[in-house]
Amino acid sequence: MSYTHAVTVPLTWTNAVQATRDALAEQGFGILSAIDVRATLAAKLGPDAADALGDYLILGACNPTLASRALAAEPALGALLPCNVVVRRGTDATDTTIEAIDPQTMVQLSDNPAVSEIADDAGTRLRAALAALSAAQTPRD
Repeated sequence: MSYTHAVTVPLTWTNAVQATRDALAEQGFGILSAIDVRATLAAKLGPDAADALGDYLILGACNPTLASRALAAEPALGALLPCNVVVRRGTDATDTTIEAIDPQTMVQLSDNPAVSEIADDAGTRLRAALAALSAAQTPRD
């Protein structure tokens, strides 16, 4: 089983990051955290490590309604939240890839039927956000 859903889009880095935030917001997700992995690697390992990776951002996306339902059904699920969405672009790439965790991975870790229902809803919303990104036609820089 794949543990992510992904799209690759012909968007610049800046446009892809903003379009991802917008598409997630349209599906009810807010961003709780944003980790600039490239900057972290540059600070901890040096610019060569950062350049080898390219642009790489991890967004911690949360739909409060779904999170509330999930935590009420199974409080330990907090260890798996928020839903991570990665925006990445290799150093020499002309396109940007956006990947979202497949919430069904949570279902594999829980026997609670309520978790399955919530994961279905979250998955539908994340796939809709990715579909909106796929349809975006903002020109490259």
